[in-house]
Amino acid sequence: MDRPVPPSTLVALDTNFLLDLTVPTERVQDLVDLLRRRVKGVQFLVPPTVLTELAHLAEKGETASARTMAVRALQSMVPRWKFHPLDFVPVGHGIVERVAARLRGPGLIPPGEIHDSLVVAEAALANCVLLVTSDHHLLDADAGLLRKVLLASDVEPIAIQSPRDLLLKFK
Repeated sequence: MDRPVPPSTLVALDTNFLLDLTVPTERVQDLVDLLRRRVKGVQFLVPPTVLTELAHLAEKGETASARTMAVRALQSMVPRWKFHPLDFVPVGHGIVERVAARLRGPGLIPPGEIHDSLVVAEAALANCVLLVTSDHHLLDADAGLLRKVLLASDVEPIAIQSPRDLLLKFK
């Protein structure tokens, strides 16, 4: 008899988190290790917009260091860190764009932060429970309003947390 597959806890990772993982002195690896130990079935997802941002940085980053970090993040994502790059079929991209526009509408995410709104929408559409970022545009968003807008958009709400705050909560 086949056993049911236990549900996964999906965690989306933002661009800055992946870049921080390439720097050995950063404590973000501690968070990955901690979540893998403490959260049953945790899986880390990398949203499409994050992949696009990393590819752009790898090619056109302002400094050689930024380009190197982006290349290292792209090369390490699957084989070393065991993260799952995420993509949506074309209809999913349309849904993401609609949800992202709503996130920018009520002042949750500043209108100019299109990529930030796309990352949140992608993570929500993928049913992630958490988005890990150090981006203050996202961390400063009103959690109650974010929940309301995501539910009104027919996607699941998502918590947005910094690596530092998560480490403090889980230790």
